[in-house]
Amino acid sequence: MSELSVTILPETSGDAEAIERLLERTFGPGRYARTAYRLREGRDHVLDLSYTARIGTLLVGSLRMTPICIGETPALLLGPLTVEPPFRAHGIGSAMIARALADAKAAGHRLVVLVGDEPFYGKSGFKRVPKGQVKMPGPVNPARLLVAELVPGAFDGVTGTVRPDWE
Repeated sequence: MSELSVTILPETSGDAEAIERLLERTFGPGRYARTAYRLREGRDHVLDLSYTARIGTLLVGSLRMTPICIGETPALLLGPLTVEPPFRAHGIGSAMIARALADAKAAGHRLVVLVGDEPFYGKSGFKRVPKGQVKMPGPVNPARLLVAELVPGAFDGVTGTVRPDWE
């Protein structure tokens, strides 16, 4: 991380309004049409594995994790991840990802998936899902569907459609 003094803490229920304003500023209303957002609709993210980044009391970043299944295999969906534009390129997003993955692994989770850019997320251990192995329930560029194994071999043999874990 850069010279900024950033604090990364688990999200609390009191952070919801500020995070929603941050997501509105950084992603806009079009975010609701995206497949990953549709998967999260009506589903609570895991507060203990979702994080905020602050400089002093200023909220500058947010990362959320939501339980899903790939076929019958439990996993987590990382996202949305966002950092206020003036604070990007300081390693804040990468630091939140590192914290989230370490804590998810410590909590016994084995897989994390997301829709994003491999050059950015690859630095945190995400790899492209082989074509046809996993299907999203809506349109997604297959080159942007990524997975991180928190336990070596956890993705071996995993196939199916991604769905909210409560269905």
